[in-house]
Amino acid sequence: MPKAIRCGWVTDDPDYLAYHDNEWGVPVHDDRKLFEFLILEGAQAGLSWLTILKRRQGYRKAFSDFDPKKVARYSDKKIEKLLQDKRIIRNRLKINSAVKNARAFLKIQEEFGSFDAYSWRFVGGRQQVNAFKDLEEVPANSPISDSFSKDLKQRGFSFVGSTIMYAHMQAVGMINDHLVSCFRYQEVINDPR
Repeated sequence: MPKAIRCGWVTDDPDYLAYHDNEWGVPVHDDRKLFEFLILEGAQAGLSWLTILKRRQGYRKAFSDFDPKKVARYSDKKIEKLLQDKRIIRNRLKINSAVKNARAFLKIQEEFGSFDAYSWRFVGGRQQVNAFKDLEEVPANSPISDSFSKDLKQRGFSFVGSTIMYAHMQAVGMINDHLVSCFRYQEVINDPR
């Protein structure tokens, strides 16, 4: 059986393969999952995505299975406890940001009915499909991620710069940036989620 052709950023690491083959670029419309990716993308700033994937289960346990209502209520005492948790990236700014972002996330849910409704409006409710042939063509940000980032910052979010938000949009399928040669490119376009 011939080896599947994947995007060039994927290594042979089993976590990377599973993430690329099953999640990356698949449209997400579940608020808890969208919150999870916001937290993880913010935690990833300055680090490799694989570093975060390896700690993903730890993040799930440390951050109440990414329940924004629970995270929004974290006290200073809980934050201090998280700073000792070896399962996650122990960076005070990133941990404080996760709590702050949970509170802002809940306000968006109140205003728009869901974070899903809020975020997908930046792409007109439909996945944006690119047709890149080479990794060098894939941008680090876009006018859409610029707008998304700016709006989130105005609503009190942090660790949501344009590059982080472009990565978020790729992860949750708002943008399909699988290379056209990748076996997932067409599958993600046809994914009914």
